[in-house]
Amino acid sequence: MGRRILITGLDTFWGGRMAQALERDPDVEMILGMGTQEPKVPLERTEFVRADQTYSILSRIVRATQVDTIVHTFLVVDSTQVSGRALHEINVIGTMNLLAAAGQAGSPVRQVVVKSSTIVYGAASSDPYWFREEAPRTGPVRSRVERSLIEVEGFVRDFAEDNPATVVTVLRFANVLGTDIVTPISTNLSRRVMPTVAGFDPLVQFVEEDDVVRCLKHVTRRRIAGLYNVAGDGKLPWSEVLTMCAARSLPLPPVATRAAASVLIRLGAIDFPPELESLLRYGRGVDTSRLKSTGYTFRYTTAGAVENFIQAVRLRRTVGSSDPAYTFDQDVEQFFRHSPAIVNTTGNPEDDGQ
Repeated sequence: MGRRILITGLDTFWGGRMAQALERDPDVEMILGMGTQEPKVPLERTEFVRADQTYSILSRIVRATQVDTIVHTFLVVDSTQVSGRALHEINVIGTMNLLAAAGQAGSPVRQVVVKSSTIVYGAASSDPYWFREEAPRTGPVRSRVERSLIEVEGFVRDFAEDNPATVVTVLRFANVLGTDIVTPISTNLSRRVMPTVAGFDPLVQFVEEDDVVRCLKHVTRRRIAGLYNVAGDGKLPWSEVLTMCAARSLPLPPVATRAAASVLIRLGAIDFPPELESLLRYGRGVDTSRLKSTGYTFRYTTAGAVENFIQAVRLRRTVGSSDPAYTFDQDVEQFFRHSPAIVNTTGNPEDDGQ
């Protein structure tokens, strides 16, 4: 039998992209995606189950489908997207339900992969130049996202200790840029107006969106356990990022920064979540040697991620977006998956990161 994998957040960017990547892997027998809404990308053999954002039905799904692997992509890392209550329900309660399902008596789950963020380190003037995975954060928790992710990782760590037979992986991804992902940073840079904090020019890291998916697939396929930082090589001054993207700096005062930004946020001029404010003061850098020791190789450096992003932005400005929006339709999906009229043209599996 091949792998049987469940992906949370199938209706989100990362859940959909991960499902597409795993569909090209012949060693994966079954892919099941859960989400609060219908998928936003076309999928050939991934089954979809609608669930609430806390995944309260997950225990039943695990028992019924006998999945051996859970890839948890459904963690909110942008606090402007949901309310404080929804953030807690999605990140904390949802993860608790997931771990309860994976650890229940007789559970078939033998691997859990969690997509986390380097936001857990925070950003402070006392930070090391590079954060290693075991390094503690040096500043206080400043945002709801930071607090929830720290709590999530604590639950996952306890689960790993209580379930030594299960391969548990936590990946802390740096801020992402790419051709398709939309984040507060990418939105600001695309507008060519980027908030900065007056008097600060921090060093920052990025990871390219394709490297995110490749890394998730790498640790899943190879059943690699542990905690890993994921970021492109090198750091860039924030001013250089703006220059590369031809973006204009919009300085905010170093004191009462959020109050000054609130007016611009209400006008829709900038996206400025609380977790971005500390980053634009002090920056952040993470060491990725532990991940590289597993055999993973990045396709993009930090500078390469920025360059790839801005090339895609320029292309869209010139020719627009030609891809029609995908709409999930159950009847159409069933036709493509099960009709004898469909010719199987599956090619070679996608590169797993080597």
